[in-house]
Amino acid sequence: MTDPHNPSPTEQDENKLIAERRAKLASKRERGNAFPNSFRREHFCGELQETYRDEDKASLAEKAIRAKVAGRVRANRGAFIVIEDMSGRIQLYVDRKTLPPEVLRDIKTWDLGDIVGASGTLQRSGKGDLYVSMESCEHLVKSLRPLPDKHKGLADQELRYRQRYVDLIVNEEVRETFRIRSAVVDGIRDYLRTRGYLEVETPMMQVIPGGATARPFTTYHNSLDMDLYLRIAPELYLKRLLVGGFERVFEINRNFRNEGLSTRHNPEFTMVEFYQAFADYQELMDLTEDMLRTIARDVLGTTDVRYQGDTYDFGSPFARMTVLESIRHFNPEFTEQQLGSVEAAHDLCEQLGIPVKPGYGLGKLQIEIFEKTVEHRLKNPTFITEYPTEVSPLARRNDSNPFVTDRFEFFVGGREIANGFSELNDPEDQAERFRKQVEEKDAGDDEAMHYDADYIAALEYGMPPAAGEGIGIDRLVMLFTDSPSIRDVILFPHMRPQGA
Repeated sequence: MTDPHNPSPTEQDENKLIAERRAKLASKRERGNAFPNSFRREHFCGELQETYRDEDKASLAEKAIRAKVAGRVRANRGAFIVIEDMSGRIQLYVDRKTLPPEVLRDIKTWDLGDIVGASGTLQRSGKGDLYVSMESCEHLVKSLRPLPDKHKGLADQELRYRQRYVDLIVNEEVRETFRIRSAVVDGIRDYLRTRGYLEVETPMMQVIPGGATARPFTTYHNSLDMDLYLRIAPELYLKRLLVGGFERVFEINRNFRNEGLSTRHNPEFTMVEFYQAFADYQELMDLTEDMLRTIARDVLGTTDVRYQGDTYDFGSPFARMTVLESIRHFNPEFTEQQLGSVEAAHDLCEQLGIPVKPGYGLGKLQIEIFEKTVEHRLKNPTFITEYPTEVSPLARRNDSNPFVTDRFEFFVGGREIANGFSELNDPEDQAERFRKQVEEKDAGDDEAMHYDADYIAALEYGMPPAAGEGIGIDRLVMLFTDSPSIRDVILFPHMRPQGA
């Protein structure tokens, strides 16, 4: 932790620079408004570069095209100052022969990171660079803190997350990551809307947390004098809307789960959940495959998705295996007998070093084996189906084999991206499964579900046969931007307080 009484040489240099910049700001205050808001930009730097990229030096000189730009000072090359806005960069030319002396004096006080506005005519340099030959300019904001060295950048990864605003200023690739994130969200929204899905919003504070097996965050409502929970999933509310007659709905939602931090987990994360009446999980697998292929092509321009040195093919049909098929595929030495009874599966878990809690049934043991030996090996796009009913409290039982449900999870790069299933719409079956979850919660499982009597009442009015799915947007963006950590794709990830 930094000692304020004994700063390092680097901190001493930075403190000196900050003091110099504060002095410049104080001088500006003496002359008038130090933070004016009267300058109105008329053009974006990147758009000017694109619009006039084919105009040569002579053509621009003849046309005398006027431009009015604003942005942050990123480089000072003597007669040329580089500014950057949200669209790109452009140079400003300081013509010492035509600009008034007071303007030239003001320009000398500009520092890297300051925000300025300028107007003049577009020209092209002998090197071919587009620039604005300034006829007037205005200093808009003094940056009191110096930007990181342009060669070293913001090297401290933790500091990049804590000071994302600096990270975004100095790292174009970080800005591109979040542009892709926005495009992915837009792609999902457009894809679902064009197929008749209605976008809705459901409560983020809930009396009963439901829709997933996870430990919730608890808050308190003063006026109502009651505890509330931040939602762990919007599922049960979205399915209430199916009951109400909205037969295709989706929500791009923030969820909150009181769990650990990792490269794949953040307590606050984003998902899209969507539900369709008169559909089953097979149809949603087809939809998911087409949607992800479409988004990859539209956003990345290719269906070959590169991630951490590997390339995943989103253009070919995705693989499909059941839970048991995948275990046997990656562990051919496991026998059907080892996976077919509680006792044998329990022994296998012990051999694999998997901790087993009392009360685990065969389905839970199989999933523990799957997560230990299979999940991380599912590199290419793969749907895993037929999850045991024991670990799928909201999914519809399979008609021919009630031990499993009509459920799938989608994996790529060794991690789960999506979870979907044919919905359980039998109110009596759902009530029994809720009761089982309550028993598990009473036995000490913090992630087990509560009994939601109002949801049971909704089912008793009749929910049409349906299928639903949730896709983790953060993990999908990690994949599409080749980002190794979930913190790389969340603008402001959760961090421990500095010094804690």
